[in-house]
Amino acid sequence: MSALEPGAVLDHYRMDEAVARSGMSVLYRATDLRDGKPVAIKIPHTEMEADSILLERFKREEEIGQMLDHPGIVKTYPEEQRSRRYMVLEWVEGRLLRSILNEARVLPVERAVRITLAICEALDTMHKHGIVHRDLKPENVMVDAQDRIKLIDFGIAMREDARRLTYVNMTGALGTPDYVSPEQVKGGRGDQRSDIYALGTMLYEMLTGRVPYTDENALAALNARLQRDPEPPRELNSAITPELQEVLFRALEREPRHRYATASEMAWELEHQELVGVEERNGRSAGNLQRRKIDRRWMMYGGVALVPVVLFVLMLLLARR
Repeated sequence: MSALEPGAVLDHYRMDEAVARSGMSVLYRATDLRDGKPVAIKIPHTEMEADSILLERFKREEEIGQMLDHPGIVKTYPEEQRSRRYMVLEWVEGRLLRSILNEARVLPVERAVRITLAICEALDTMHKHGIVHRDLKPENVMVDAQDRIKLIDFGIAMREDARRLTYVNMTGALGTPDYVSPEQVKGGRGDQRSDIYALGTMLYEMLTGRVPYTDENALAALNARLQRDPEPPRELNSAITPELQEVLFRALEREPRHRYATASEMAWELEHQELVGVEERNGRSAGNLQRRKIDRRWMMYGGVALVPVVLFVLMLLLARR
């Protein structure tokens, strides 16, 4: 069994408490009995260890964590001798960004931008190592009292040169629906611009209290980002400047080639918003959006009205034959 009771000892680690559970593993706050320091221990479920694909993902997550050395990325510690499979991680103090948003709903513009800049810096390091997170979301960002961040959970991260892994029942391989990029919805692997899309979604949420695409079900929300632009965030929060809105639009472009190519590019424009040129974007204003909805409605009605006419013409042509 993967679950351990508080107080249980695993090699030279004492399990203090289980702090998170997922479909793949259990995360514990533990104490290294050699020096008394707190660590996080991630133990895969027994059934995961029996699945070669899931086990490969676990190994990859550990390898990626050991490759990265940045204050904004949780550290993964190597461990030579273990009595079972588990992962040893840096214990991170702070709160999940999700908890902060659940409490505050909308963050002040300055704070939202500050947190986003910190994430950009960590992402830039990841991307320069050829690693894509692929599951950026508020649940995977820890924030401390000084708004310093740590990216956590590389469960579906990948090296851009690595072979693709698939798992039929693992919806997490796609990412979390609210933050997944259009190219991933279409079945693409995603690259660093997919992470930028997810970060744009997070910034949108921090500034407006909602994600860009909401619907009654996840599939409809996924499809929406392939069909239409998000609601202009300035219409939801007047404190957002036209320049900051432009940064959001650029991060949330449907086509990856139109997005920021790197996290550092996005960071530069966030830091120099006065130099961001605001593009004329057709249909972005509320009035234009409403007119587009009306136009689409009339086109639909017109199409329905034409169906009997088309059928009549076809029947007439067949009768003449």
